[in-house]
Amino acid sequence: MKKVNKHLTSFSDHLDKQYGKRGTDKREEYEEGFEAFKIGVMLQELRREQGMTQEQLAEKCGTTKTYISRIENNASDIRLSTLMRIIREGFGGHLKLSVDI
Repeated sequence: MKKVNKHLTSFSDHLDKQYGKRGTDKREEYEEGFEAFKIGVMLQELRREQGMTQEQLAEKCGTTKTYISRIENNASDIRLSTLMRIIREGFGGHLKLSVDI
């Protein structure tokens, strides 16, 4: 028989308790911050997969190493047009977005 730990909480339940239910201001602020964090991690992973330094990526897409670093470390908001340019010129790809309702 499998033993169940009654003290475990799902991640979703943890977020609800810590930040409130989806739709509340505090939770939406958390979710937006997490999405920005994911963009930075995604760019960093793509850059590393392609064997590029931050400086090389910056040069390819016409920005600075400092700006690439700030995006990867979630220290800077990024405009959609800039993100599209980095994906297109820096990686030779196309950005696709989706909306969850």
